[in-house]
Amino acid sequence: MKRIAISIGDLNGIGVELALRHHETVKTLCDPLYLIDREMLEQAAGILGVDVPGDFTLASPGAEPFTIRPGTVDAEAGAYSFASFKSAVELCAASEADAVCTLPIHKKAWEEAGIPYKGHTDALRDFFGREAIMMLGCPGMYVGLYTEHIPLKEVPGALDEESLTRFLLDFHRETGAEEIAVLGLNPHAGDHGVLGDEETIIEAAIDAANRSIQNPKSKIQNRPFTGPLVPDTAFTPAVRRRYRYYVAMYHDQGLIPLKALHFDESINVSLNLPILRTSVDHGTAYDIAYRGKSPNPTSYLNALAYAVDSPKT
Repeated sequence: MKRIAISIGDLNGIGVELALRHHETVKTLCDPLYLIDREMLEQAAGILGVDVPGDFTLASPGAEPFTIRPGTVDAEAGAYSFASFKSAVELCAASEADAVCTLPIHKKAWEEAGIPYKGHTDALRDFFGREAIMMLGCPGMYVGLYTEHIPLKEVPGALDEESLTRFLLDFHRETGAEEIAVLGLNPHAGDHGVLGDEETIIEAAIDAANRSIQNPKSKIQNRPFTGPLVPDTAFTPAVRRRYRYYVAMYHDQGLIPLKALHFDESINVSLNLPILRTSVDHGTAYDIAYRGKSPNPTSYLNALAYAVDSPKT
C-alpha cells in the first residue's frame, strides 16, 4: 500500500478535522503519515470532541506548538502549516513517502508568519527549481492554469510565446491528454483583434507546441492543442463532450466554470515536478472550523485516490 505524507494544513481551519474524522476511510486507500505533533493533534481532537485513532501514524514537522484559535488568521498557525508541508515534501523527496497530499493552508497566515510564498505551488517551484504547473479538476474536467495568483492586470504582460509553448508541452507530457482546449484571453477570443490582440501570441504558442509533438497514435494527427477557444462558450456541454483537459490563461477564467460544475469533487495537482503533490481544492473554511458542521470530505478523499492511482507514485 502506498505511503502518502499528509501535511495537516492550517490548524485553525478544517484540515485536521477532515484527517481525524475520515482516517478509517483513508487507511483503506493508502498508508497515511500525518505531519503533526501529538500535542497539537490531541489539542485539536479535544476541541472537536473526537478520539485520536490508535493507528494514526505521526511525524513531527519540527515546528513550535501553539494554542489553536478556531477560525482565526494566526502567524503561529501559518508557520506550523508551512513546516508540516515542507516536512511532507522532504519525506517524499527522500523516497520515504510516495506522494504528498496537502490539507488547506491560509495564505494570509503564511504572510503573517513571514513565509515568502503565496501558496504550495510557489513553494514547490522554489524547492525543486522547476516550473510547477497548477492543475485543478476531477475525472470529468481538468484545468491547467498558465498564470495563477497574480493580479488580473498583470496577466496580458505575462503572455509570451516561448513561455506558453513550454507550458503547453509540459502540460501535455504530464497529463498524456490527446485533446487539450486552450482558451483565449479576451472576450470572443479577441474577435480578430477588435477586442485585443493577445490571441496572436496564444495562436503562435499553440502552433509551436503542436509542431513539437510527435505521437503517431494520436487521434488528431499530432495536434493535441486546439484554440484559442472563445472563453464564454468553451465550457458548454457540447464542447465539454469533446474536451476533458483545458488550459486557462488566468485563475478565475478556469476555476469559475470548474467550481460551478464540480465544486465538491475537484482537487489540486502539482505537475512537472520530481514528486507528486495533490491537494484539496478548497480553503480553510474558518466559518465552520470546529463548529460540528462536518466538512465535506469528497475533495480530500479524491486527492488521496489520485495520488494512489497515479503512475507517478
